[in-house]
Amino acid sequence: MWAAYAGAGHFATVCRAVLPGLADLQAVSHLAPMNMQETDIVIAGGGLVGLTAALALASGRAGAPFRVVVVDAQDPRTVVGAAYDGRNSSIAYASWRLFEALGIAHRLQGREQPINDILVTDGKVREGASPMFLHFAAAEIADETGSAPLGHFVENRHLREALLDAVAACDAITLIAPARVQNVAYHPGHVDVSLDDGSAVRAALCVAADGRGSPVREQAGIRTVGWGYDQAGIVTTMTHDLPHEGVAQEYFLPGGPFAVLPMTGNRSSLVWTEKKSVAADLMALDDAAFAAEAQDRFGSYLGACRPEGPRWSYPLSLQLAREYVRPRLALVGDAAHAIHPLAGQGYNLGVRDVAALVDVLVEARDVGLDIGALTVLDRYQRWRRFDSTALAAMTDGLNRLFSNDIALLRFARDIGLDLVNRFGPARRLFMRQAAGAVGELPRLMRG
Repeated sequence: MWAAYAGAGHFATVCRAVLPGLADLQAVSHLAPMNMQETDIVIAGGGLVGLTAALALASGRAGAPFRVVVVDAQDPRTVVGAAYDGRNSSIAYASWRLFEALGIAHRLQGREQPINDILVTDGKVREGASPMFLHFAAAEIADETGSAPLGHFVENRHLREALLDAVAACDAITLIAPARVQNVAYHPGHVDVSLDDGSAVRAALCVAADGRGSPVREQAGIRTVGWGYDQAGIVTTMTHDLPHEGVAQEYFLPGGPFAVLPMTGNRSSLVWTEKKSVAADLMALDDAAFAAEAQDRFGSYLGACRPEGPRWSYPLSLQLAREYVRPRLALVGDAAHAIHPLAGQGYNLGVRDVAALVDVLVEARDVGLDIGALTVLDRYQRWRRFDSTALAAMTDGLNRLFSNDIALLRFARDIGLDLVNRFGPARRLFMRQAAGAVGELPRLMRG
């Protein structure tokens, strides 16, 4: 079950599922003051990356399981609701292999959409796309992926439900939620994490998976570098008359990328990047006017398109932590790096963090090393920093290159797309990058 620690008695929220396959959720808050709970690893943050980390560490698929406590500020009853988060996650091929290894993939059966093709184009509103484009087809690298799709597209609410369901089935994981980390005290042999309900957890290592504004990272004094974009991302679901055939579209417009990402059925997730002032105006439109603006950019290839459900708008920025580790602390996911969403790789970066950290910790423990020692954690930092920094630079550069209407740049980037599309080795390299199948892959991502 999902459960907050109830040892020696402190305020606890004992969660049983409200969803199919999960038990009921109810609160228990009458316990007396607590004692310190001891575990191997405490994870601050129970979002997508935090729950993935808990399952990877506790599953035993890469070695003997660790005991894990996850502390999350959100109530599990709210994060699986349709109104909580309208976003979707693109799960790259290599990340999906980790899902298969951890038993998450089968929990998503029927709720995920395979990505068979990716089409990248450049254009202008109401003028249509450039005749030059870049096309990735899963069939082209089938010998490397076993005819698997380039990835899968999953609604975040379904992904959270599957992760929470898997956590509920894992005896080595304790989920304390809702609760906030108040303080993290680092000691030579352990770390003590104090919570806002007066309870505490002692572990050999703290993993910060608490987002781009990570309080744990801030308290540790780890600085970040980054900048905001004069852009906002509008996210909503669109229904359309014609099937998408599993094709993901990345359409670069002067205001920013306009992504049409396939969902189950005749539905697509619209991730629409615009200048902040324009995004505010678009958010203020009624459904009919918004649909008309979206249709001007969709074109006719999906037939008539209509918004389904609410819209969300998020400011966009880039942020990189200057350090990913300190003694007894490791950063993963957005706590370590937050990038522009144009490539749909943010969550996949976090999954690779998780898989690499598991490899490092399992190998250290197997030879008798302290998993919280800086000498151990530094290997994780060296492994992950280059990958995340390189991808952040690439997405930042592409956004700056394409999000403008400068004629000379437009000509150069269209020629570039066409050249890469025509040159097979370069195209396949980009496809493997999109599938997450390049570089040194951790064991959980090798299949």
